[in-house]
Amino acid sequence: MLSIVPLIALMAAAATAQERVYIEGRGRDGVVRQLDVSRYPSLWTGDFDDCMGGDSLFSVTKFDAAYYADNLTVLFHFDATTNIRRDNIMMHIAVDAYGESRFDITYDPCLANMYSACPLNASRPIEAFAVIPVAPRDVEGIPGIALGIPDLEGYARLRLFSNTTQTQIGCFQAAMTNGQTLSQPHSVGVIMGIFTFFAVLASFATAIYGIKITSMRTHYAHSFSVLVIFDTFHSIFFSGALSVNWPSVLPAWWSNFAWSAGMFASNGMVNSISPFAGISGNRSQVGGAGSIIINNGGGLLQEIYGRSSDLAGTMETTPVSSLTRRNEYNASNPYDYTWNGDARIPGMPLPGTWPGLGGTLSAVNIPYAEAFTLGLIWLLVILSAVALLIVAAKFLLDLFVKMKWLKTDGFDYFRSHLFGYVAFGLLRTLFIAFFAIMTLAMYQFSLRGPAGPIAVSVIIWAIFLVGIGGLTAYAWHVRTKEGKFAIARDSLRFESRKIFKIIPFITTIRESKLKEEREEKPRLYASIPFSYINFTPNDPDRKHVHQDETYLKRFGWLSARYRRTRWWFFTFYLVYQFVRAAFIGGGAGSPQAQVYGLFVFDVISLIAMMMISPFESNRNTAMAVYMLAISKIITTGLSIAFLPEFGLDRIIATVLAFIIIVTQGFLAVAVLILIVLGMISSWMSLSRNREEFFKLLDPIRVTYYEHIEARAADLPRQKKRSEEEVEVVQPSFNIKEVRRAPKIEDEDEDMVREMQVPSPLDADMEPMRRNRANSASSRYSVSSLPRGARAHRASWSSRDFAQWDAEWSRAEPARINRARSSSLRMQALNQRSGAATPVGVPGIVRPMTPTREHSTEGPALIINTDVATHGQGTIFEAPEKEEGVRSDEKGALSAVTASTLDVHDEKSTASQRSVSPMTPTDPEKKL
Repeated sequence: MLSIVPLIALMAAAATAQERVYIEGRGRDGVVRQLDVSRYPSLWTGDFDDCMGGDSLFSVTKFDAAYYADNLTVLFHFDATTNIRRDNIMMHIAVDAYGESRFDITYDPCLANMYSACPLNASRPIEAFAVIPVAPRDVEGIPGIALGIPDLEGYARLRLFSNTTQTQIGCFQAAMTNGQTLSQPHSVGVIMGIFTFFAVLASFATAIYGIKITSMRTHYAHSFSVLVIFDTFHSIFFSGALSVNWPSVLPAWWSNFAWSAGMFASNGMVNSISPFAGISGNRSQVGGAGSIIINNGGGLLQEIYGRSSDLAGTMETTPVSSLTRRNEYNASNPYDYTWNGDARIPGMPLPGTWPGLGGTLSAVNIPYAEAFTLGLIWLLVILSAVALLIVAAKFLLDLFVKMKWLKTDGFDYFRSHLFGYVAFGLLRTLFIAFFAIMTLAMYQFSLRGPAGPIAVSVIIWAIFLVGIGGLTAYAWHVRTKEGKFAIARDSLRFESRKIFKIIPFITTIRESKLKEEREEKPRLYASIPFSYINFTPNDPDRKHVHQDETYLKRFGWLSARYRRTRWWFFTFYLVYQFVRAAFIGGGAGSPQAQVYGLFVFDVISLIAMMMISPFESNRNTAMAVYMLAISKIITTGLSIAFLPEFGLDRIIATVLAFIIIVTQGFLAVAVLILIVLGMISSWMSLSRNREEFFKLLDPIRVTYYEHIEARAADLPRQKKRSEEEVEVVQPSFNIKEVRRAPKIEDEDEDMVREMQVPSPLDADMEPMRRNRANSASSRYSVSSLPRGARAHRASWSSRDFAQWDAEWSRAEPARINRARSSSLRMQALNQRSGAATPVGVPGIVRPMTPTREHSTEGPALIINTDVATHGQGTIFEAPEKEEGVRSDEKGALSAVTASTLDVHDEKSTASQRSVSPMTPTDPEKKL
């Protein structure tokens, strides 16, 4: 019986907690509705702060204001303490939205039954609560769109005035919201992080799988670059570091990408960093409850009191005896609510304003003075995680090999070079983090805060500049020390073009790339001369950078992703990111120079990178060179309108903000799509030594292999000829076969006997027949018959076929021996690789994947099976490729054709025999 009592009590408490109270309310449309008192308001306040910079004579623990459009009421809740001994006050509450005042009201707390504030008493905490009905004309300034637009830009401000001194003694401000926001870091940020993690795994897999370093580099270069992914996310987030007053929707959008720069932390972590960053203050309340009286002459005072006077010092104050904390939410009270805000963390901008990086960081509740320290902590965590994951991957592969789950030796190189992979993984991570750390470090310089954070930022800045910068300079020097530089001159032409033959467009082209004669002469707008440095190696036969295994092992983490002729782009990229970091972080104190300078620099950088086109992979080129660079220009260009001197209307500013969000949103979606495509291509790269693959994707895989091989050569692309330029093939006469009609002399026995007796000319023609390896012996080759044809007979005998075979064997013994030798070699190769020989085609196997790796050196065997021509197969022996030279340019491939003699039925008539297909291919001909 006693055990039932607690159960009954819990059920009663649950029933009490679920009890709902309804009231009637009339909205602006005049309709009366039943309303739940625990409903969310149309607009309400979030976190609040002291808008007098901590000089208010109150310590506030609760400041909640709300507007209910369904019953036209304004709720006001204010809890505070003060050190004022005794005084009467006046309160003024106002709501601003998009730069204009939308609602304001002034009232006396004594008339509103706020007895704890009438009069003020230092020994009694203030607990002011009021529900104020308003008329439709009082809220007509609040537009209907404000109730549904994401991230409403507005704030509620409470100002308190002393009746004794007629001065402002308190000011508190809180941002207004309608509950709709683009800030979803816990969902959008997590999804972005998961996609990025899989992209890291795909890129890492292509970097560790393979037998030959050069082949591993080729496939790694075509995986989607993690550097490009983070560069995209960093460019989106650090757009908010420009020193302008942002519309509220932009910091909310950028908060989804704050994780990429290490800008996320719990309240405990933020509180622990605050003392080092020089931030102090009580985090449970705002205001100072001080004794400084600030006179606000004129303005609102004249509106309230009708005059302005300075009576500072006449108000009696006393130290605060006690402070009250905000009460916890009471679920059993239907009139309690959870939509309230809290006291803002010290060190952040005033609620309702979003200036520069501080406003952007306020969306994730991080004080801007702690940004560099927090970013450095997360960088150290990421470095530790990278080293741990690489080591874990090595031991996991060892376990798979030991348990015989891994049947390939493709990971042997990685397993035997663990230390090198760990070192280069850490260096690559630092290279990716270069822009974010340099931006935060230089931003810390501009804050001029405590000595501790500045000293750490200087040390880290120097380490990155000297360390990473020195390594890139050394990598460039190692490759260029054996050669000479020369200054070359060229001109950059700006010419008119049309996109899709309709849209006018201005393109750039170098003067040196122009042909001598062009059929179409586009309009020239401008020509800018420039000089550049041209490098010529001392040894013209030196291996290019992607074939130099020694260089790849040392500096592949820098140069592997770039084209053979653009391997040095990592130096350009590092300088580019350093200059952008200097504008964004170091220029925080000069908004005009920061915004204008960054815009001009981004435009110049776009032109330079379009001309360089550094990446070997088309995906990386499309994202890093075009989409990302254009997004930066659009963002920075539109940010110029937010500078204070333009005084842009905040509604128009919000429209421009949505244009920036749409631009960057397309960029983020493109990154996710390219990550998925990169994972698929990396999967194909990992299957390059497998003969079996999904039938639907196998043609795509082969095409992908051919594409990466072509891109690795980095040869000039051939321009597609137009229809007018295509050479028209004229019809021509071609003899394919010769037929001889029966004649009377064919029946003459003497004539037949003469045809069987060898002619004296046969002895003279014998050497010629033997040298013609591709011709069968022809007794009447000097006659009018074509070369290789036989005289027509009315009938054929088995002796004629035997003679034909004997002559064929004498003419081509070397060809048959070479064909057999090639067949034996292919059978031995099939036995080693485990491939099966197709039935009916001796010595011919299925063509292996184009990029299949071999651990042994020597010429590769390329097999071409012509199924359409009687199952004939051709075995090519390809010489090694030299630097930048394709096999067809290097020289002709020697070929041996294994052809099958097409023996016709003896019953077939001679007039139906074809002559030209019987002629084998000359093995000495060049393909």
